[in-house]
Amino acid sequence: MAQRSNRQRCDGGEVMHLAIIGCGQLARMMALAGWRLGATFSFLAEPDENTSGVDRLGTVVKRTPELTGQALFDALGQPSSVTVEREHVDVELLKTLQPFCLVAPNPDAILVSQHRGREKDFMAAHGIATAPYKVATGRANLKDAVLHIGLPVIIKTCEQGYDGKGQWLIRDSQALEETLSDIPDHVECVVEGFVNFSKEVSIISARSSSGECAYYPLTENEHRQGILVSSIAPADVPSESTLQQADKIANTILEKLDYVGILSIEFFVVGDQLVVNEIAPRVHNSGHWTQSAGIASQFENHIRAISGLPLGETKPKTQAAMLNLLGKEVDETLLNQGNLEIHLYNKSLRPGRKVGHVNLWHIDRAPLVKQLKELHQQVYGDD
Repeated sequence: MAQRSNRQRCDGGEVMHLAIIGCGQLARMMALAGWRLGATFSFLAEPDENTSGVDRLGTVVKRTPELTGQALFDALGQPSSVTVEREHVDVELLKTLQPFCLVAPNPDAILVSQHRGREKDFMAAHGIATAPYKVATGRANLKDAVLHIGLPVIIKTCEQGYDGKGQWLIRDSQALEETLSDIPDHVECVVEGFVNFSKEVSIISARSSSGECAYYPLTENEHRQGILVSSIAPADVPSESTLQQADKIANTILEKLDYVGILSIEFFVVGDQLVVNEIAPRVHNSGHWTQSAGIASQFENHIRAISGLPLGETKPKTQAAMLNLLGKEVDETLLNQGNLEIHLYNKSLRPGRKVGHVNLWHIDRAPLVKQLKELHQQVYGDD
C-alpha cells in the first residue's frame, strides 16, 4: 500500500503535492498549470542539470547515490504522485518510489519508449502499423539490415536520440558506407524503411488513474532537421476515418501499457492510413497549442490524470497553432496582434535551443495559416 503524505491544507483537506523528475521547460509548464489546481511541487535534478526553468516553482532536490526509495520520497516532500518530463530517466530509480506513491507513467511504460527497438516490437505485437524495421548492432549487421529493408532507409540509435540527433537518412550506398564508419560497433540501432508520407501529425492523449481517457484532435506538424518548428490544430487530414484511427491506436497503447498521464503519438499520414513513427510518455512539444485553445491544456490534464481528478475538455473552441523559438527571440510588440501568446522558458539563447514558443489562435483556419507563415518568416527569415 502506497504511503500518503500527511501534509494538510489550512481547511483540513490534503495538499496535492507532486514531484517531477526533471527541471526543464516541460516541468515548468506542468507546475504552472498545477498551481492553478492548488498543487505544490518538488523537482529532482541530475547533479549537473540546469534548474533555471523551475526557479521559484518548488523545492529542487539534487540527485545523489543514496537518494532512493524512502529517502528520495522524503526528500521530495512525500508527494502523492511522481511524474517525469522526459523519457530518458532511471527506470530502476522510479521503481524504488512505487511502494510509497503513484509513479505515472508507470516505469514499464517508460521503459518501452526508451528504446526504439522495444517500441517498434510493442507496436507490432499489438497490430499497430509502423515503418518496416530491423534492429542491428555492428557495421556488418547494419549493412545486412539495410539490404533486407532496401534503400532508402533511416538509421536511428535505439537509445538517447531526440530532436534529430542519432539519426541518418541513407539514400544510396555511398551514404551508407560513410554513415557506417561514424557509428561505433557497440551502438544498437534500428533500421527503418523510408515512409512516403504526405504529412506528419500527432495526437495528444490522456488517461487518468481511474481509467478515464480523452483525446485532443490531431495536430499537423512541421519539422526541420528532425526538430519541431511549428504545429497547427486541428490537422487537415484525408477523412473522418483517419481521426478514428488515431483515437483507436491511442486507446490501444494507453490500455496495453496501463498508462496514466499524457501520451503523445507521432504519425505519418500515408493515403488515409496512419503509420506510427514514435511515442513520447510525457507532455509534448506538439501539444503546446492546447494552452491557447479555450480548453484544458495538455499540462493541466496531465496533472489531473496523475492526481485522480476528472479530465478537462479536449475539444478546442478555436483553431490554434504554435511556433517554436529555436535560439530566437521575439519582439514583445507581437502581443499587439491580440490573438497571440508568448511563452518563455527562462533559458539563455543558444543556436537551435528551445527557449520558448508562441501560440496563436483564430476561429478560421486560412487566416491562422497565413499568420503562422508570416510569424515564421519574421522569426527565422531565410534560415
